[in-house]
Amino acid sequence: MTSKKISKISLGDDTFLDELLNSYTNPTILMDRNYVIIAANAAYQKQYGFRVDGKSHCYEISHHYKKPCDLAGETCPLKLCLESNSAQRSLHVHHTEHGDEHVDVQLSPIHDEAGEIAYFLETMAPVKCASTKPQAEGLVGHSIAFNTVIEMVQRVACSDVSVLLQGESGTGKELVAEAIHKSSSRAKGPFVAVDCSGLTESLFESELFGHEKGAFTGAQSRKIGLVEAASGGTLFLDETGDIPLNLQTKLLRLMETGTFRRVGGIEPLKADFRLVSATHQNLRSMVDAGEFRQDLYYRISAFPLHLPSLRERTEDIPLLVESMLQRFYPEYEITMSKAALDQLQHYPFPGNIRELSNIVQRATLMADGDVIEPQHLPEECAAEIDKGDKTCFSDLISLKELERRYLQWAMMHIDNKTELAKKLGVSERTLYRKLEQLN
Repeated sequence: MTSKKISKISLGDDTFLDELLNSYTNPTILMDRNYVIIAANAAYQKQYGFRVDGKSHCYEISHHYKKPCDLAGETCPLKLCLESNSAQRSLHVHHTEHGDEHVDVQLSPIHDEAGEIAYFLETMAPVKCASTKPQAEGLVGHSIAFNTVIEMVQRVACSDVSVLLQGESGTGKELVAEAIHKSSSRAKGPFVAVDCSGLTESLFESELFGHEKGAFTGAQSRKIGLVEAASGGTLFLDETGDIPLNLQTKLLRLMETGTFRRVGGIEPLKADFRLVSATHQNLRSMVDAGEFRQDLYYRISAFPLHLPSLRERTEDIPLLVESMLQRFYPEYEITMSKAALDQLQHYPFPGNIRELSNIVQRATLMADGDVIEPQHLPEECAAEIDKGDKTCFSDLISLKELERRYLQWAMMHIDNKTELAKKLGVSERTLYRKLEQLN
C-alpha cells in the first residue's frame, strides 16, 4: 500500500488505521509533524501504559521529556526525517512498563497528495544485546557514548560485513564482539575468540588453520583449526595489530578467497564465518609505517567501530559497579556509597573497565561491612579529586588560565573531541580552536 493511501485513510477510517497499526507486533504509533500521537497499536499502549488522547507528544510518553529529543541532547528521528525526507533510525532509552530499556526506533514518513510529509509511522523494537539495569553478564549502560555503540551494533549485526573494533585496552571489545554475534543470523553458531598477541609465529598458522597428522614433528593426529571451528558462526580476532607481517599475508588470502588449507594439507577447505577484529593500536598509522598490510586493513575494517573509554561514559560507572558486585558476589548484598562512586567518577581510569573491575574486587575485600566507602578505594582515586581541586581553587588565577587548566583536565577525562564538545556545550570548531590556543 502506498504512503498516500495510508495518509488519506488515516484520519477518516479508524477501523483501517487500527488494523494497520496492529499488524505490527512491535509497539507502533502514527504521529503528526508536531510530535502528537494520533494512533497507537495495542503493543504500544501496553508497553507504555498509554491511551490515545489526541494531545500527547511522543517524547512525553517514551522519555518523560517536556521537549523534543534533539533539544534534550539526543538524536530525534522525526527531525532527521523532516530534514532528509526519508526513513530514519535511532537507538533511544525509553521508559516502559519494565523500566528503562534500549529501543531501536525506526521512523518512516507518510506523504500527502502534494508530496509533503504529513505523518510519521514509528516502530519500536526492543534491543536485547544491552541493558540499562545492573546484570551480572553482558553489556550495561545508558550514556550517550554507550548508546552510540549499541546503535552501531544493531546496524551491523544484520549483515556479514567485517567489523573492526577500535579503542583503548580494557574497553570491553570482546563483549561487543559477542553482542554482534548474538544479534546476528549466526547467533546459533559458535563464537570463537583468538588472542593474536598470545600466538607465536610457529603456532599461529596451526592454531588458525589446523594441521594434518604428520605435518610436523609432534603432529600425531589431525587438528581442527579455529577458522574451521568457527564455521557457521563468528571468528573474533583480538589484538589484530599484533599479527606479524608475514602471517598477515595468510590471513589476507583467507579473507579474499574464503578458503584455507590445514598445515600439511593439500585439499582447500571452504571457510564460513563472520570476522570481527579488535585492536587498541592505530592500524592506519601502522599501515603508514609499513607495519600492517594496507590491503588486509581494508579487508577487516569494512565497518570500523570506536569503543569509548570509561572516561567518556562516567555516568555508567554506578551501573557498572552494581553489575560487577552482582557478578563477583551474588550471594551478598554489597553496595557502594555515593561518596565512593563520586571518587570513581572523577578518576580517569587508564585501564578502563578492566581497571574498574580490579578496583571493585579489591574494595570488597577491604570493606568489613556491606558498604564500600571511599577509604576502601585505592589512594590514587582520592588523589585525583584532590589534584582536581588544587588545580582549580588553590590560588587566584585569571579566567584565561582557569580555562586553560580546565581544558587540560577535561582532555584527561574525555579524549573523544565530539563527546567533549557536547559535554562543554560548544561546537567542535570552537573546541578545536581553543585546543590550538592551549597548545
